[in-house]
Amino acid sequence: MKLTWLGHSCFLMEQDSYRIVTDPYTGVEGYPPLSVSAHAVYCSHHHFDHDAVGCVTILSPVPSPFAVREVATCHDEQGGALRGPNTVRVFTAGGVSVAHLGDLGHQLTAEQLSAIGSVDAVLVPVGGVYTVDAAGAKAVCDAIGARCVIPMHYHHAPYGLPNVAGVEDFLALWPADAVCRLSGPSFEVTAETTGVLVPAFLA
Repeated sequence: MKLTWLGHSCFLMEQDSYRIVTDPYTGVEGYPPLSVSAHAVYCSHHHFDHDAVGCVTILSPVPSPFAVREVATCHDEQGGALRGPNTVRVFTAGGVSVAHLGDLGHQLTAEQLSAIGSVDAVLVPVGGVYTVDAAGAKAVCDAIGARCVIPMHYHHAPYGLPNVAGVEDFLALWPADAVCRLSGPSFEVTAETTGVLVPAFLA
């Protein structure tokens, strides 16, 4: 499965020429307007920086190679009382599964972990304030047990929400030799992919 980080929490997932976009954004400081095409769009919740479906050009329908399962979670530690619900989605295609955690705001329960199941990679918010922070994100990743981790939803000047943290605090919680800073936004997730991958945003 090929993934491309489009900024913030937005990823393009591709398998056999089928394209999925997750959490398209608008109005996030620094990022240029999003312009991408896809066969399907999924949003973890309905906040402006995660559900800008109008920025995605929908392609003609074709059969999808992806299986998608959803797990209900919350955007905060108070059962959604502060920021509402959040949906974790697991996308499976080409023999691998990738979990997009959206704006997860709490540690996962045993029931939620069981519903997420075994995944090869996890896309996890790390900036805090609106989501789990660096330590909370690391705990979530450890609980899920994916071999590959990709941080998202953080500030990297001039991009991102200005009041959330950068990615460095999260990366510092992993062995240095486990962290791979990529030179571009795209990467492949296979059954052998391991470590913490940090895609580069290319405007």
